[in-house]
Amino acid sequence: MAAPARKRYSDAVDTLFDEDPSREPAKDSPADMDRRQSPGDHKAHGRPLAVRARPRGLHEFVGQSHLLSSGSALRTAIEHGHPHSMVLYGPPGSGKTTLARIVAERSQAAFEELSAVAAGRAEVRAVIERATHRRDTSSTQTVLFLDEIHRFNKAQQDALLPAVEEGLLTLIGATTENPAFEVNGALLSRVRVYALQALTAEEVGTVLRQAATAGLTSETISADEDALDFLAARSEGDARTALNALELAAATASELQEERITLARVEDALQRRAVLYDKGGDRHYDYISAWIKATRGSDPDASLYYLAVMLEGGEDPRFIVRRMIILASEDIGNADPSALSVATAAAQAVEHVGLPEARYALAQAAIYLSLAPKSNAAGLALSAAERHVREHGAAPVPSWLRSGPRPGQDRGGYDNPHGHPNHIGPQQLLGESVVGARFYAPDDAEAELAARLEQIRRARRADTR
Repeated sequence: MAAPARKRYSDAVDTLFDEDPSREPAKDSPADMDRRQSPGDHKAHGRPLAVRARPRGLHEFVGQSHLLSSGSALRTAIEHGHPHSMVLYGPPGSGKTTLARIVAERSQAAFEELSAVAAGRAEVRAVIERATHRRDTSSTQTVLFLDEIHRFNKAQQDALLPAVEEGLLTLIGATTENPAFEVNGALLSRVRVYALQALTAEEVGTVLRQAATAGLTSETISADEDALDFLAARSEGDARTALNALELAAATASELQEERITLARVEDALQRRAVLYDKGGDRHYDYISAWIKATRGSDPDASLYYLAVMLEGGEDPRFIVRRMIILASEDIGNADPSALSVATAAAQAVEHVGLPEARYALAQAAIYLSLAPKSNAAGLALSAAERHVREHGAAPVPSWLRSGPRPGQDRGGYDNPHGHPNHIGPQQLLGESVVGARFYAPDDAEAELAARLEQIRRARRADTR
């Protein structure tokens, strides 16, 4: 960049990141700058466990397999040390900062980290000045990790464009907000967006066990398995929350001279009560059975309570929503046909959104299904038809209903009901041995269907006279 252009860029940064004029910019020592530029140390004294346990390479990184599979763009960039500007979009504790540090470390680039919440004129100008100095003196690249990038306004985001465009900075932004709405188009067009997912309970458990195995919680205290399982299930995919709770539990246990981190200790640290729930055992079936019976019984409070127990216990939401779909037809049926639509929409929400947000769709469906009118007439009708088939066998299909001509079989004579008034024709539609059989009996909740059925039967009888 030519000197005048560089000066104009510096002046623009000065005005865009103005802050309290009484605040003096910090004077960083070389040691401070070195510390800022390197991704950090596992064992650094006094740093939170979530920082000390942070992976230093892809072999330690847990989760985000959809982004880091072999041959993917992000994995290839990391492995070859050729980072590109990107925005990492995902929930808290999903690994955004860790990925940024791994990118910088594998590329041998200097690593700068700022939070858009606190960064001002002095911090941004200092990063650009250091990046310019490195490039001009040693050709060293600079990776700027900008946390909470959505907190920069449009003008501030635009100010980063020249540095990103000319390659002075490799920008890695992190945000929990959808970048399509929170990052302006000019900057968004110059980065690649990677959507991270909340970690599964199993993945959070792996993170916790890695920390515990490495002795990062304490040199003398170990954690009970049920304590780690509880933290993994109840941290809602946030590894940082789980590690912070584990660290607090370890510190408390150490101060009380306890030898182990127990379930009670992590409950206290997380401030959430453990739910006695076994996804593979009796409680798994007991609570889903209770939910079904409460919902069938039209009690939304009981339905929500058992739903909450299952979610708090770490139940697979797909298992829950499958039961909702079944109940919508088995226990509500045509008393309210919309119930099936609500249940299947909740299933789609579970697949496309996932927990924790999908719990709102599950709650909405549970309430709707509880309050919907109930009817099991559809299931009873099918059971009656099945019994008849088992007892009498399947009657031959009348020739006028067959799909096509076959050697030695009659075919033809089908009377299309669309040619009759009200689209109801007189032709018999059951085999000769089944004529007159009745399987479907609408109940009180299906009064409209009962009236429609009686109307159809009267019309068909009249046409046969």
